[in-house]
Amino acid sequence: MKFQPDRSDTQTVTGYGPGWIAVDAERLTHSVIIGFSGERIDWKCERFEDLSPAHFAQLAELDAEVVIFGSGERGRFVPPQWLKPLMARHVGMETMDTHAACRTYNILAGEGRKVFAALLV
Repeated sequence: MKFQPDRSDTQTVTGYGPGWIAVDAERLTHSVIIGFSGERIDWKCERFEDLSPAHFAQLAELDAEVVIFGSGERGRFVPPQWLKPLMARHVGMETMDTHAACRTYNILAGEGRKVFAALLV
């Protein structure tokens, strides 16, 4: 018995490996924000250490219920004060390693949720 549809009406992560992810079969080697309704925005940071409060202020401007933050090869958390713009707009954020973030994004987007994934590759 199959539990997953053969086709999704939303953009999905179709693969990943060290230093890359594939979004709808297009291989990307840079950090990116992807959204439930087809948004794909280059995220100007290559490493966790490059992040700043401005990156999370950018995420707060998205029309999202929840943002999944893929922090790279391992789960790493940013300072809580960086999340204030998201909290002010009542946008939830979950942090996990990038591969887990890809899987979680696919599940939530497939359920029709207003989800974005901010992924460090």
